[in-house]
This record gives sequence, C-alpha cells and structure tokens, in this order.
Amino acid sequence: MMLDTEKSILIVGLGLIGGSYAKALRKLGFKISAITLNKDDIDFAVENGIIDEGYTEPAPEVIEKAELVIFALYPEVFKKWIAKYQQYFKSGALITDVTGVKSSVVYEIQDMLRPDVEFIAAHPMAGKEVYGVQNSDPKIFHGANYIVTPTEKNTKEAIDDCLELGRLMGFDRVSVLTPEKHDEMIGFVSQLTHCIAVSLMNCYDGEKLQDYTGDSFRDLTRIARINDEMWSELFLLNKDTLLEQMDKFLSAFGKLRSTLEEEDRETMREMMRISTARRALFDKK
Repeated sequence: MMLDTEKSILIVGLGLIGGSYAKALRKLGFKISAITLNKDDIDFAVENGIIDEGYTEPAPEVIEKAELVIFALYPEVFKKWIAKYQQYFKSGALITDVTGVKSSVVYEIQDMLRPDVEFIAAHPMAGKEVYGVQNSDPKIFHGANYIVTPTEKNTKEAIDDCLELGRLMGFDRVSVLTPEKHDEMIGFVSQLTHCIAVSLMNCYDGEKLQDYTGDSFRDLTRIARINDEMWSELFLLNKDTLLEQMDKFLSAFGKLRSTLEEEDRETMREMMRISTARRALFDKK
C-alpha cells in the first residue's frame, strides 16, 4: 500500500507545489527524494529538511526505487518526461500529478505508459502568488480542494490511495471527477477568473493606481500576478472549454452593461441578488 511510510516517494519538479507536497509527506514520516533542474533548489530543500535527497538528473537508480512518483511539472514537459524515462519505473509503481488540465494529459500518458505502472491523475486546488520551493508551505492545502480524475484504466486501489494522499496532506475536500468534467469546472472557477484578472490589469494603465485602490480591487486582481509560461500553456490545452466559459462571461457582462445603459434597475438588482446568494455558498462556516 502506498500509505505505508516505509515506501519511497519521488517528487519530480520541486517548485511551490512539489515542495509543499514534500513538506507535508515528510512530516508524516515518508522518505522523500526529488528530481528538479536547479541545484540551488535541491540544496535548499536538503538543508531545510524538505527532502531526504535530491538530484538534478533523472538517474535510473533514483527512479527505479520509487514506489510512488509525484509529478509537479508543466503538462507538456510531463508527457515528454514519461515518454523518455518511463523505462526506469519500478514495476508496480504508482504515479500521480498536480497538473491543472486533465483531458489533454491523462489519456495520452495512460496510452503510452507501461502496463505494469499505473497513472492516477489528481489536481490540488491550492497555490500562492509566489513560486519556488523556497516559498513552499503545506498550509496552502488546508481548507483547499483536491480532485482525483480517474479513467476506466484505473484500479479502485489506485483511486483510493490517491484520495487518501489528499486527505493525509490536509485538504479539506477530496472529490472525484472525470477528466472532462474537471476541465469544464476548472475552465470556469480557475482559468476564467485568471483571464478576468489579467484583462482588468490590461484595460487601464493610469499612473499610481496602487495609491488609490481599495481592498475590492486588490482582492479581485490578486491572481493577476501570473506565471505567463504555465498559464498560457494551460489555457491552450483547455482552449475549447475556456472559450465557452469566456463567451458565457461576456454574455453575463453584456447583460449587466445593458441594465446600466437602459437604467433597468430591477434587472440589475436581480442579478446582484443572484450573485449574493451564490457567493454565500462559498463562505466558510
């Protein structure tokens, strides 16, 4: 069983999320190895007790001893890594990921993967507007959502283990969605919201705006500090779904604009009442 702390865990990609996984799992007693490109990140992680050992190259002897491998890589890099190095996986190993899109990743990797290795995809809905293992913190998982996206190729044991992994790391809500439903949902609650924040910061360039804004603007644009390399890749991999969600937003925004132009206060207030009721569902009890 994966949950046996005697089992070896390998994390590939030691950034904010990979580092936070490492901290959470090592605290539980797991032995953690890591592979990441930057030696400074490895040195920092070892010196601060985040991992037991780390490497900048995917050496066979490192990969073949891991019974659980967690990939915290960009989607396209993830797929290329599997294609190049899967030959070194231990037979019976379980692999999982943290990628923010699923349909364009899960099926391709499962199709290319060796039959004696199982890939069960997951998405930790957590993060901060900072990057790198130096900013890793397992507290970002507390109160957050964790989604497992199995397919018909996954075994019940792997699904259960992946769900338990989320619970062990402190996620508040652990759930299961199909890759397709995940991408539809994530297109709305995550990708569209990032599109809106980016658009807000691009539509007005007044000087010293930061001197005049209130909390509402800061809250609404918190996620506008964005990793352009990662998010542009995620947007393109979920293009059709995100375009559909953007069209729905434009329609709703257009309706609100019309109520203002036509001074239709009652329709405007009704939209606000709907907004208030739906947002209340997100408030923590």
